[in-house]
Order: sequence, then C-alpha cells, then structure tokens
Amino acid sequence: MTLADRIFLPLRLAWRQLRAEKARLASAIAGVMFACVLVFMQLGFRAALFDSATSLISAMRAEVFLIHPLTMASFRPEPLPRARAGQVLALPEVMQATPVYLAQSTWRSPEDGSRRTIQLIGFDVEAGAMAFTGLEHVAAALKQPDSAAFDLRSRPEFGPVQPMLEALGGRPLPVQVGNRRLDVVGTVEIGPSFGADGNLVLNETNFHRLVPERPFSNTDLVAIRLQPGSDIAAVQAQLRALLPQDVAVLTHPELVAWERRYWETATPIGFIFGFGSLMGLIVGMVIVYQILFSDIANHLREYATLKAIGYGNGYLSRSVLSSAFILALLGFIPGAVASALLYDVIGQATFLPLGMTLDRGLTVFGLIFGMCAAAGLLAMRKLRDADPADMF
Repeated sequence: MTLADRIFLPLRLAWRQLRAEKARLASAIAGVMFACVLVFMQLGFRAALFDSATSLISAMRAEVFLIHPLTMASFRPEPLPRARAGQVLALPEVMQATPVYLAQSTWRSPEDGSRRTIQLIGFDVEAGAMAFTGLEHVAAALKQPDSAAFDLRSRPEFGPVQPMLEALGGRPLPVQVGNRRLDVVGTVEIGPSFGADGNLVLNETNFHRLVPERPFSNTDLVAIRLQPGSDIAAVQAQLRALLPQDVAVLTHPELVAWERRYWETATPIGFIFGFGSLMGLIVGMVIVYQILFSDIANHLREYATLKAIGYGNGYLSRSVLSSAFILALLGFIPGAVASALLYDVIGQATFLPLGMTLDRGLTVFGLIFGMCAAAGLLAMRKLRDADPADMF
C-alpha cells in the first residue's frame, strides 16, 4: 500500500461515516466553530490589548531610550532627571536626545461638557522623535501658546472634535483640559489603549503650562536618536557605563517588551484572555469527543468486520484521526469567517486594533486540530472493543 493510499483511504472512510449522519455532523461542526470563534476572539482581544498598549511606544523613532527603573507602564511613569538627556550628548554617536513628558488630565467635551480622562504627551514636536500620523502638518501650530493636537482615533465620548474643527474653517477649537483653556489646532492619529481612551499632543512648553506641578527638572522618558550607521548595542553599553543607576537604558524593542510585560504579568487581563481560550478548546474537545465516541460505538461491528478482513488498528486509528481532521477543517473555515466579521464590528465599536492575521489563523487552526486530534485519541480507546471474536 502506497503512502497516498495509507492517507486517502482512511480519509475517505471517515468522510463517508461523518456524512452518513448529517445531523450529528452539523452538531460537531457547530461545536468546533464555537470553539474556533471563542479562541479567535480571545487571542484577538489579547493581541489588541498589547498592540494598543504599545502604540505610543511603537510610534517613537528613537533607537535608545532612558526610563526610570521603577516605571511599570507608560501611563504610570516614574520621573527621572532631565539632566540625563544632556549627559548622553557626550557620546559622538548620539545625534539627539528628546525628553518626553506623560501625564493624565481631565478633558471637558466641547459638545456636552462631560469630563473624561485623557493622556497628555508633551515633547519637542519638531525634534522628529515621534512618528504620529499627521504630526508634521500641525508641528508648527503646536508652538503657539496653549495649543494642542487631538488624537483623531480617541473614543467618541470625547466629542466630535474633527467635525467641529472642519466647521471652524481652519480656526482653532477652544477646549478645557484640567483647569486651563487650550486651542486644538489639528489632529494626529495614535489610538486608544487599555490605559487611555484618548490622547492629546502638546509642545514641551505647553505641557508644563498645563501641568505646572511637574518640575521642569524631571522628565518621564528620553528618546535618543543615533547617528546613521551607529552600533545600537555598543551605544547602549556605553550609556549604561556613563549614566548613574537611576535610569534604565533600553533599545526600542526592549522598551516595547517592557510595556508589554506589564500587561502580561502585572495585570490579570492577559491571564483572563488565555484562560478563555483554554476553556473554548476544552468545550470544543468535549463536543468532538462525544461525536467521535458515539460514531465509533454505533459502528463497532463494522470496525470489527474491517479487523476480520485484515485491516489493523493502525488503519482504524488513521480513520478516526481523519474524522478529527475533517471536523477541524469544516469548523475552522466558518469560524474564521465569523471571527473576521466580528473583528471588524468590535474594532469599529471599541477603536482597538482588531484584525485577522495569517499567523493568528495558522495558530488557531493548529489549536483546533490539536483539540480535535486529542478528542480522537481519547475516542480511539473504544476501538479496542472492536474484537471480531466477540462481535460474531
């Protein structure tokens, strides 16, 4: 028997058995589809959490960063001396060091006057340390006193800022942030996260006017841009030797991982999404196991007949695993389509970066097939009862 026959013949037998009882097949597909959608949604929410939480960090153009070693997340920074930004300029490889200030304040909606917490991001907007979409168009206007740029992707509860700006015909939109009046002179695109529903970008001077209690001698983050062709790892080592122990020197990937690690380990959110995925797989495995076990029990005489005419346990086992593969495939396809549609609906409602990716699709299919295969392996124990001597 060729390799193709060893695979195709059990697969054909499994398909005919499943197709013979359409109601049971539909129930099995629905169970696998349910598990597939649940796993897709849990993994999608988990990825959206990390992507949104690191969107601010990911938008930074610098190669090396200074933060306080006790800083857990960007929305909860510990201050570090601003003087460290000047010290790093001692290295010839350092082209620029930009202090970045982060804080939260209250935003009063220009539409209905309601208040919401908003993230403030202050820095030298002409330094090129940030890659926010639209920043280059408002950088010059942000140098004006008491001016700010509103994050266009903030949640709608902050008010229809973009339509109101368009209605003003290029004039700034007056708003209240904290206890100070600001002029919104344009928009950028950053996106909300689990730590902030909206963002406001300001020049360094305007940030200190809005948050006067923050001493000018401290900052929250220093973005360091290097000369083209510099060895990032070597510069990082030199900075660690040069600077005191009150700062942590991180590369851009390390800073993203630092932020991600907070949400993975310091909050229960990552665990909850992982646990939800596990529960979906367990529920789906139980459903598939019941279907395969019942199928084997109902066709035990037929399996015994196959054994009597020379088919071994290996062939029968491949037939059961083929059934598991078919159920995984038939449940995965509609589950993936439904999940992609749900991603789009939920992404528009929550403004989170939800979207179907090839890597996630392959991961979920592997998990679903593993779930069905595990159920098949458990159900195969019933094949031991298919003894021709006992059946006839």
